[in-house]
Amino acid sequence: MTAQGAPHGRGRPCLITRRARFSASHLYWLPELSDDDNRARFGPCSQAPGHGHNYELIVAMAGPLDANGMVLNLSEVKHAIKSEITAQLDFRSLNGVWPEFDLGLPGGSLPTTEALARVIWTRLVTHLPVVGIRLYESETLWADVLGDTMEAFVSIRTHFAAAHRLAREELSQADNEAIYGKCARPHGHGHNYLLDVTVRGQIEPRTGMVCDLAALQQLVEDLVVEPFDHTFLNKDVPHFASCVPTAENIALHIADILSAPVAATGARLHKVRLQESPNNAAEVFAETPQLDLMPQALEAALVS
Repeated sequence: MTAQGAPHGRGRPCLITRRARFSASHLYWLPELSDDDNRARFGPCSQAPGHGHNYELIVAMAGPLDANGMVLNLSEVKHAIKSEITAQLDFRSLNGVWPEFDLGLPGGSLPTTEALARVIWTRLVTHLPVVGIRLYESETLWADVLGDTMEAFVSIRTHFAAAHRLAREELSQADNEAIYGKCARPHGHGHNYLLDVTVRGQIEPRTGMVCDLAALQQLVEDLVVEPFDHTFLNKDVPHFASCVPTAENIALHIADILSAPVAATGARLHKVRLQESPNNAAEVFAETPQLDLMPQALEAALVS
């Protein structure tokens, strides 16, 4: 307690997160398109009666601490998320469950991850001081919404296995080991890399998509995973013949490779995150970094 009897930190701003889960199904099919066009546009996701996911929702809220040392009463937070979101969506088909996803109504869109995250924001913000929503459709696909706009961030995760050696050719082995330690050993070593690619853009009102997800996944596969997987980076990837393949340099090179192709999908490459090991990761922003406080807090919340 302070000298005046108030708890330390009262009135200071704080960010808190709350996690919730629900299971739901969805179908990507637009009535104005033919069956063939729907299949070409949405692939297996267009197959009736749809498919399901175990969704994970993270709600980030901010505000000053009260006299009880809390931003909000967590029981009230839990109740609001349950009553407004999870109780309405759990074990339901997302298509038409809310007016926003009724394709027969003006403004109705497909219930994509990013569109669903945005609608969750709009439904919670009148009940809670929401500053961000993260919605995981799976461990390899999630979306972030940071405000009441049509902009969203969509992230995909993939992986590749590769070997590398960290050494500068102009230095002696002793000097390289002084800089890079064991990573400078002559025959190299390998990693199972996890690659997260985050794109940013406007949610298209009808499809509910920031970009063609299948096209995004395919270009990452074609331009990064296939050329890098099961290679010795120093010898098999021309760029690293003269560039030390640290996690930082690999992430930077991937960002350079993907920036223009991602733009061709209608989105913008926001960042690339490359995890080399459980203890080591590098993150490169492809556009001017903004204060990504909410995504950072959500990442921290998910570590536990």
